[in-house]
Amino acid sequence: MQKEYKKFESSSIFEGMTSIRSIIKGTEFGINNRKIEKILFDGSKLHKIGKDVGYLKAVSEKYGYKLEEKSASELEELALGNSHGGLLAIASERIIPRLDESASLLPGSFYVMLDGIEDPYNFGYCIRSLYAMGCDGIILSERNWMSAAGVVSRSSAGASEMLPMYVSAPLDAVRYFKQGGFEVVCADEKTDNVLGECELRLPLFLIIGGEKRGISKSVISECDTLVKIDYGRDFRASLSAASAATMFAYEIHRQNRHYSIKSH
Repeated sequence: MQKEYKKFESSSIFEGMTSIRSIIKGTEFGINNRKIEKILFDGSKLHKIGKDVGYLKAVSEKYGYKLEEKSASELEELALGNSHGGLLAIASERIIPRLDESASLLPGSFYVMLDGIEDPYNFGYCIRSLYAMGCDGIILSERNWMSAAGVVSRSSAGASEMLPMYVSAPLDAVRYFKQGGFEVVCADEKTDNVLGECELRLPLFLIIGGEKRGISKSVISECDTLVKIDYGRDFRASLSAASAATMFAYEIHRQNRHYSIKSH
């Protein structure tokens, strides 16, 4: 665990081709200003990763990074897990702008605020589901898990690097989206509105809280609609934030599938 927490602080290391490619795609789409500074690859695995290394060399000049061959033990020392497949990227920080008048919100869109998520893996799993179901952007509170960007990228299968993100206080975000004509929906159990039985039409701003702290009363009081997940039996525990995000995101996608599938 000490190694794990230490690596949370070293968030500039991205493991595996999926995470590396997501940084490149985020740059291409104009979503992400993170820069790859160096790619490290395991020379003993070139028979397996040669195609990926060849691609990374081919675009290295365009994106301004260098490639360095390393031993397996050297990569192991830097990596958090063992699923990197012989490829690591050292990257710069990503500057996440504040949610203000300069934010370019898409018409008929779907944004989500993740507030109070307890660990970077759960945070990444949330983003993975939201991205797959067509979420257009993530709103983050001041303290958020993008400080552990490498871990979040790995657990989100790279989705965290390909979604627009903004920082805001929760109440400010609610008021911002309301002014923009968005329906503000909070996931909360104290309501008769059941997910799957109530209308969730775009444009929509969804707020999902962590399992322990949930969503603050001040935010709930300002939202337009509360919606709960109806359980199949008496169960007093909360679902994980990732599970709740997945269920809400799918239902929102299902109800609004007449909108075109997003290309990235």
